[in-house]
Amino acid sequence: MEKEDVKEKHGEDCDCCVIHEDVVLAVKKEMPNDEILLELSDLFKVFSDSTRIKIICALLHNEMCVCDIASLLGMSKSAISHQLRTLRQTRLVKYRRDGKIVYYSLDDDHVGTIFHQGLVHVCE
Repeated sequence: MEKEDVKEKHGEDCDCCVIHEDVVLAVKKEMPNDEILLELSDLFKVFSDSTRIKIICALLHNEMCVCDIASLLGMSKSAISHQLRTLRQTRLVKYRRDGKIVYYSLDDDHVGTIFHQGLVHVCE
């Protein structure tokens, strides 16, 4: 394979050997610390599961109990509960108890914003 073919296949490569220190230092000052970036990475991993995405999508429209979500998605209550536990641990959903029924909803408006931004991106 010729060099140009490789570039077309893998994207443009930078052939320069110059470090733009002013740019690197400016960006470095703006980068969150590694612990925060790891937490952000973990948050996005939660969005990598289609069942969790479906649950978030459903909860964008209304709070729901496990039985309702299970019926909507055609899954067992146990499977939904497992996914809700993960979503609660990452503070994407919250719950409230009304007698024996537990209702789930999105934790805050940021969750809907993240979901909608991702949806806009994949629909472009």
